[in-house]
Amino acid sequence: MSERRSALSYQYVAPELRVYHGSDSLVALRRELERNACKRAAVVCGRTVSRSEELGMLRESLGSLVVGVSATAREHSPVAGVDETVRFLAEAQADAIVAVGGGSAAVTARAAAIAAGEKKPLAQLCTRRLADGTFESPRLNAPKLPQFVVPTTPSTAFVKAGTAVHDEAGERLALFDPKTRAKAIFVHPRFVATAPPELAQSATLNAFANAIEALTSPNCDPFSEALLMQALRLINANLQLLRDGGVDVRERLVVAAILCGRGTEQGGTGLASVLAHAIGRRSHVANGIVNAIVLPHTMRYNAPVTGERDPAVIEALGGLPGSLPASDVVQRFLARVDAPKSLREIGVTREDLAPIADAAMLDWFISRNARAVPDAATLVGLLDVAW
Repeated sequence: MSERRSALSYQYVAPELRVYHGSDSLVALRRELERNACKRAAVVCGRTVSRSEELGMLRESLGSLVVGVSATAREHSPVAGVDETVRFLAEAQADAIVAVGGGSAAVTARAAAIAAGEKKPLAQLCTRRLADGTFESPRLNAPKLPQFVVPTTPSTAFVKAGTAVHDEAGERLALFDPKTRAKAIFVHPRFVATAPPELAQSATLNAFANAIEALTSPNCDPFSEALLMQALRLINANLQLLRDGGVDVRERLVVAAILCGRGTEQGGTGLASVLAHAIGRRSHVANGIVNAIVLPHTMRYNAPVTGERDPAVIEALGGLPGSLPASDVVQRFLARVDAPKSLREIGVTREDLAPIADAAMLDWFISRNARAVPDAATLVGLLDVAW
């Protein structure tokens, strides 16, 4: 009798991560810096955070371990801000980076560590699409400054090894370096409470879309599924409470984003994220808002190859499997969120759809979509429905 083979076949690799959550987490930050033999930590943040009482509290807690603050993080992480950060790191002779803020702070810090370590312009270090349609990512072998993160928003960026910045022309430069993963994340209630509700909401919507895309991916394994479903449960239970709830609501959403960030390592994100990248830089609207608009439509496009994953999405969102397709359940969830529901509402015109589709076809993440996208015309049709 032949042995019956399991249908499951996967490899799950979990990079090291330490998370400290609570009002004493800054004590843990000092301990982690010392554990990693870091004596000259540079703080990277945005202008608002740099002027906050909370940053003063962090500096007081870390004392002489902080050599200065680089308030160079900007929305969409422009290369100019990264270059400014690199200069600051060199002048301060920093041996570690503490990113304080949202996704832009974490991304700016990682990109600066890459540029400082490799000593090359980011345009020479990013992933490129080759003539045959495949993507090539250069190996970034130089040592990198260790990263530590104090979040203010529910961003998945805090646990990633990938980094995306934008050049002067608005082109997206994607980089990947496992050595830039955060050594530890410190979720402190005072810092989490500082972000405006609309910023926390858009970051949560981005995490929501990422979790849905990864959970419906054919590459989703049982370990990733556990992380992603818990992330969706937390978002489902807390997103509607964000504007009027206490800081504990924000803390749970930050935890959801961290879980989502780890859960998307294997299955990855897909078409909704690709379109959000392409649309966001043109409309100057946060990725989370764009994701929320296009996600139900990209789910329907992917349904022929992801339909068997519907029950997991429906269960995580508190529904009964079999009642509706997952795309409809997601659309109903998003309908309750006070955010734009169509591309026209965020200033996208019909004339923009073709250039957006062309840009999306050049995005490395499109290669990870569950269902192949044959051409830009396919995307234009999908965008037109979302318009």
